Amino acid sequence: MRIMIIGGTSGIGLALAEHYARQGAQLALCGRDISRLNGHPLRTSPAIRLYQFSIADSSSLRKAIDDFALGGLDMLIVTAARYVDAVRLGEQPELGMALLHTNVGGLIDAFEASSALMRNNGGGHLVAVASIAGLLNDYPGASLYGASKRVALGLCDAYRKALAPFGIAVTAIVPGYVDTASLRELNGGDAGAKPFLQTEATAVQRIVDTIDRRAEQCIFPWQLHWLVRVFNCLPVCVRQLRRK
Repeated sequence: MRIMIIGGTSGIGLALAEHYARQGAQLALCGRDISRLNGHPLRTSPAIRLYQFSIADSSSLRKAIDDFALGGLDMLIVTAARYVDAVRLGEQPELGMALLHTNVGGLIDAFEASSALMRNNGGGHLVAVASIAGLLNDYPGASLYGASKRVALGLCDAYRKALAPFGIAVTAIVPGYVDTASLRELNGGDAGAKPFLQTEATAVQRIVDTIDRRAEQCIFPWQLHWLVRVFNCLPVCVRQLRRK
């Protein structure tokens, strides 16, 4: 099995890489800063190829995919994403476009380049790790991050329909809060106050089980999914009070 993970140098992407490395997969780990892997056992593993680029850089992305896929490409997993809160967007509006180029444009480019190769090779599997924020209905003042994740989920649905005749599965992973280093950093070093916080190990097991089944989608935890559904039923004036 040959798997490329974009966003594979930290967080859920790295945890998935560790899982698939134990299964004997040939891996390509991609990230904006591969020095994050310094000191990690995968850094020097002969079964690992490392690529440093931003998913928003279409040229570098496609070069990396083409290079790794010379030996075949069975699965692409995209965990790379940007998050910007409303305060920072107000101070630095240019960050909004950077978020879109990563969360939407980068995902499209990655799916396009990988699916073209997979069609020629008779099949494959595309996986995108989105967010439960993408299940929130739009409303005035809703977050740009949530909007980008709604688009990502829509893209997964569209590519799934288009690629099914070619034997290519498309899976959307829709997690709630996962106790990763990035989430802790965004929350002052401790994400314990987040509702229904999942451990990284629990999240990875759910994701791997979903991928193994080639399922269309996995939303977890169910408690947060239920809260989102309730939130979507509230009047717009109430939903606008939500902090972003």
